[in-house]
Amino acid sequence: MAGGWAKDGAVSEQIEASISDELARMKQHRAPVGESFTECAECGEEIPEARRKAIPGVKLCIDCQRDRDSAYKPRGGINRRGSKDSQLK
Repeated sequence: MAGGWAKDGAVSEQIEASISDELARMKQHRAPVGESFTECAECGEEIPEARRKAIPGVKLCIDCQRDRDSAYKPRGGINRRGSKDSQLK
């Protein structure tokens, strides 16, 4: 049931779009899988054996991983796709 000028199923479409957006974001930041690299994929430094054993499939050294993690900015949990404010722009 839609209200106002929204078409039928608009709420379901918003929910599905929000879920698919979040899944796509999570797939970009998923944990490594497979065999660990012996050298960092970004800087070429050797990855310590203890790190390779602790995190199977690791591909980055600690410094490069720290830089990547600090660059990540989590999104807010608000669905702006269907809000009235987003329609005013």
